[in-house]
Amino acid sequence: MKKSYKILPVFLCVFFLAGLALRAQSTADTEEQKLLQVMHSISSHTLYDYVKELASDKYWGRLTGTKGFNDSASWVISHFEKWGLKPAGDDGTFLQAFPNPYTLVHEGCRVVLHLDVNGGKVEKNYHYYDEFIPGSTSDSGEVTAEVIYVGYGITAPELGYDDYAGVDVEGKIILMEREVPVSPNRDPELFKKWRPYSFHQYKLENAHDHGAKGMLYNYGPIGNPNNSFRKGFIYSHVGPAVVEDVFAGTGRKYQDVVGKIKETLKPQSFATGKTFTIKNVTEHFPEGTAYNVIGILEGSDPVLKDEVIILGGHLDHLGRCWEIMPGANDNASAVAVIMGIAEALSQSPVKPPRSVMFLCFGAEEQGVAGSDYYVKNPVVPLEKTAAFINMDGVGVGDKLSALASKDFPEFWAFIDRANQKYIHRLIRTSSFANIARPRLDAARFLWANVPSISFGASGGPTNYHTPGDNIDIITPEIMEDLAQMLYIAVLDMADEEKLDFRK
Repeated sequence: MKKSYKILPVFLCVFFLAGLALRAQSTADTEEQKLLQVMHSISSHTLYDYVKELASDKYWGRLTGTKGFNDSASWVISHFEKWGLKPAGDDGTFLQAFPNPYTLVHEGCRVVLHLDVNGGKVEKNYHYYDEFIPGSTSDSGEVTAEVIYVGYGITAPELGYDDYAGVDVEGKIILMEREVPVSPNRDPELFKKWRPYSFHQYKLENAHDHGAKGMLYNYGPIGNPNNSFRKGFIYSHVGPAVVEDVFAGTGRKYQDVVGKIKETLKPQSFATGKTFTIKNVTEHFPEGTAYNVIGILEGSDPVLKDEVIILGGHLDHLGRCWEIMPGANDNASAVAVIMGIAEALSQSPVKPPRSVMFLCFGAEEQGVAGSDYYVKNPVVPLEKTAAFINMDGVGVGDKLSALASKDFPEFWAFIDRANQKYIHRLIRTSSFANIARPRLDAARFLWANVPSISFGASGGPTNYHTPGDNIDIITPEIMEDLAQMLYIAVLDMADEEKLDFRK
């Protein structure tokens, strides 16, 4: 009997501790259930509706500087306010302003080839938008002249290279390639020497400085407002149909000429003998104002709230060129995902100890200018920015990519864990050298030493920078999966005692 009395207190103690453990486990299970309930509240239907709104005609393609962009920013802000986000822009607003010129493109643009056929004059008008798209920073006017092929349009004495040597482009129209004749992937060190000449702005300005009056830019054809404006300079983007007609009858094959430039790094410029007309109808606004939209969900921890995790993507698109460019995938899809996560975090039963910023950039399409301005004028010090998750074109397809994920394995581990546990979506990981001209907002943050991973989607038609990037191509399920995955990952990161991905 005495022995049994000794066992009883031990038994009761074990029973009591087991009960505490069960209650703790039950509490944890309940908390996870609540988190998952909020996660599943991020609905593909809601995200689709957000994209549909932003890609609608009422915002006229959201070109930064225009009323359409400003109205779309106001619409996003109305949701940020409803969810209790703190404004983090200028003077207590959600808007961070910066100067940004812009150009409107109107109907009436054309590209025409003039031919002599059997002693008569024939015009070949090219079709918008599969054969040409007006230059989004072209001046308004018309130019008719001979076309001079100038390769990549580069004048680089230190490289012993000049596409304009030996040809007279004064008053002429040039046909020019985009990028440079060397690859950043094949020879990064050589590419760095050529990099300054890869920018659209350099190419246009160099053509203008050489006296050219017009340009057929072999670029797509897609719309692109990322270029300079020069008074009196008329240009359009063209594709294979125009390029083939320029080369026809010259005794040269286009692929051979470009191949020889790349192989020898020697210019192959020549007068084509072809006469073209370029006409564009535009309005330029040199004093435009752009905005980033910035909202913050303040962290619950008195110390960690000074650190921030940023979820970002650009709100802007191309406006009209001359049709409305809806920009459903690029990049209303990312803004929709940002909004889905913002609402979920604002309703989460667990408040993130670190602050979370929701940052919708302006002027990404105009030289990645919004993110450039932000990193030079951050509202939270960059050294207090633990991570930046960028999204660009995340609304079409069934696969995700995570650019620079291999460069930040500890950062990626949070996202990968959330995906493996809850979402199970195929994600292609990669490194990112980031030595080419900036093509996405993450490039600016990486140059500023902010750990950054950038998401995109693939597996469907993107209709990149054309009127076809509309609500009809959107795959809402891919947005839902990404938003739910990042909701969990951000909560985990925000709760980590120490977060240092820079090492």
